[in-house]
Amino acid sequence: MTLQPALRLAIVVSRFNETVTGGLRRGAETWLAQQGISLTPQDVYEAPGAFEIPLIAQTLARSGRYDGVICLGCVIKGDTAHFEFISLGAATGLMQATLATEVPITFGILTTYTDEQALARSREDAHNKGIEAAAACVQALALLHRIRAIAV
Repeated sequence: MTLQPALRLAIVVSRFNETVTGGLRRGAETWLAQQGISLTPQDVYEAPGAFEIPLIAQTLARSGRYDGVICLGCVIKGDTAHFEFISLGAATGLMQATLATEVPITFGILTTYTDEQALARSREDAHNKGIEAAAACVQALALLHRIRAIAV
């Protein structure tokens, strides 16, 4: 992957379902470190919940400080329609934010039916969805860099 030097990424992580989101964060941070991409504590932003992530991500993308934003959260289905509204709102909000800013904002928000499914996707193994969200952000940046280089 050919990337611009000094790639600067932010992570937005939900405090809600912290056991799960903490695992997603560790997965993303570990993968980024393995790629030689460093983060400082100031590059990690805690959102109250998944619904608040899009606005925070869009604000970070517009700040000019970051090349990409990795979003991590977890919404687990309960007995009401709340799950559907939060999941759809977060997904739509992140899509709108990435299109409006032209900055890769990746969707690492789990939407699961059970606690067990969420825990399985946030463990420290190859199935960790935080790893996938970090990799998607870096890969999208590499492709956009290539496309923009051709357009010049």
